[in-house]
Amino acid sequence: MELILKQDVENLGFKDDIVTVKNGYGRNFLIPQGLAILATSSARKVLAENLKQRAFKEQKLIEDAQKRAKELAKLELKIEAKAGAGNKLFGSVGTIDIESALSKAGQSVERKAIKLSGGSVKTLGNHTASVRLHREVFVDVAFEVTKAKEKA
Repeated sequence: MELILKQDVENLGFKDDIVTVKNGYGRNFLIPQGLAILATSSARKVLAENLKQRAFKEQKLIEDAQKRAKELAKLELKIEAKAGAGNKLFGSVGTIDIESALSKAGQSVERKAIKLSGGSVKTLGNHTASVRLHREVFVDVAFEVTKAKEKA
């Protein structure tokens, strides 16, 4: 079943992509949730016209995302976490912590757009996270997990 996505769908595609999915997934989840429509010939023509009109705006968005990516790459983030022996953390550092560190640095990024290899960080040291600013623009943000100072 071919569908046109109306919104970004995790692990499937971005808005206005034409995707092929199993019938049940499309009919029982994507279409009723309003995430997709059937890719009929008339819907494809409308999509093509919309994409043509949006091409110039899209180029501007990509340029803005690339400028922002350069700013994010320059940032030096430090995240404090409680740690025990052997540089192992009590708990972990996840996308929520990275999102809050970025917002403290003056950069607002959606948590959904941040990806960590392995899902979370469980040791002290330097790590990187991949941030998606646009469907075509990704940037690796370096951050350091440091030991939190214990309160007396």
